[in-house]
Amino acid sequence: MRTAAFFVMAFASCLFGSNLAAQVNAITPDHVYFNNIRSVKFNQAGDQLSLPMYTIGTGEKLELQFDDMDNDVKNYYYSFVLCNADWTPAQVNQFDYMRGFSETRILNYKLSSVSLQRYTHYSVQLPGTNSYPVKSGNYLLKVYLDSDTSQLAFTRRMFVVENKAGISGFIQQPIAPKLFRTYQKINFEVNTGSLNIQNPFDQIKVVVLQNYRWDNALTTLRPQFINGNILKYNAEQDCVMPAGKEYRWIDLRSFRLQTERVQRSEYHNNSTDVFAVPDHERADKVYQFIKDINGKYYLATLDDYDPTFEGDYASVHFSFAAPEPYAGYDMYIFGELTDYECNNKNKLTYNGASRAYEGTLFLKQGYYNYIYGLVDKTVPNAKFQTDLTEGDYWETENNYTILLYYRPLGGRSDELVSSITLNSILNRK
Repeated sequence: MRTAAFFVMAFASCLFGSNLAAQVNAITPDHVYFNNIRSVKFNQAGDQLSLPMYTIGTGEKLELQFDDMDNDVKNYYYSFVLCNADWTPAQVNQFDYMRGFSETRILNYKLSSVSLQRYTHYSVQLPGTNSYPVKSGNYLLKVYLDSDTSQLAFTRRMFVVENKAGISGFIQQPIAPKLFRTYQKINFEVNTGSLNIQNPFDQIKVVVLQNYRWDNALTTLRPQFINGNILKYNAEQDCVMPAGKEYRWIDLRSFRLQTERVQRSEYHNNSTDVFAVPDHERADKVYQFIKDINGKYYLATLDDYDPTFEGDYASVHFSFAAPEPYAGYDMYIFGELTDYECNNKNKLTYNGASRAYEGTLFLKQGYYNYIYGLVDKTVPNAKFQTDLTEGDYWETENNYTILLYYRPLGGRSDELVSSITLNSILNRK
């Protein structure tokens, strides 16, 4: 009977893994599907500003936390799907990249306390002892209700690295006259070490992220020089990115104390409204260094409260002054606070009476970075751009994360074999 039960469970797990992989094609990474889910943070334990990257064979832990604004207790589960470097599902059975259970219930939750806004805070540390990855690569974390993958609440990217190679590099000002003042150039080389590489152009893939963003990632890079185990990526036109400008910020760690970026607050019986100081276009302004957190946010309070279940929420009203609307463009507020997406939730509306773009985000107490940008309405799948709203200056402080993927001969997935983060000031040449 035990043998029969084992095969039934194994067969069910195979079906479950296959269903998950099949669904990934239609699923957007780093996306929230339920309107009641807020403040999703997924990072290395103890560092809210870090990438959710786990190294195989270490005691490292990742931390996932989120709020359910329904203020009740639900049965949330999570599972993982192994993906390739381009986030397509890998054609690998779940038994080959996971150990333990195929899905796990999130058991740790707290009902909100002290805060005006009621919610339930969920948290879990990953990988757990009953479910953990054994193969490096990109993983899609899926959180859903009642062990039913069709009730998908949200997704998040996760990175599992097994250090088999090395990366070194630096940031410099481009030489090309058209890029000299507004772009940054990433120079790096890869030491493939003992990896069995017969064709580096097919077996090696490199992704470069600017401030952890995937919407403008460099994904088609090819080495300019190959010298034994060393691959050099320093082509003048391939490894350059618009430098942008330091992110704008708003300090919402207290709704009672108004910072210089808060114009006023309105308090109601069951809600709070915070009005940010109007922002202005910066594209033609002289560059000024302001210490930022590169587009991310962290949850915190100034009132000695625990931000996880005692932090409050407010409707935060943003405005971007403009004498007239940008013809043919939609404007969005952008950053980790919007999951780096452009949709109706973070789209701004032009108000002719106030001569400004206006929008509202429902945010938890914390410290937030953000920028404004435009999307061309006349171009299908147009990219978010900030050259007209923020401007680009090569002196800007940015983080560049380089991810190195390797596919063995006959392999069915891209392994993540090394990563490094370079800072445009600390690693500038």
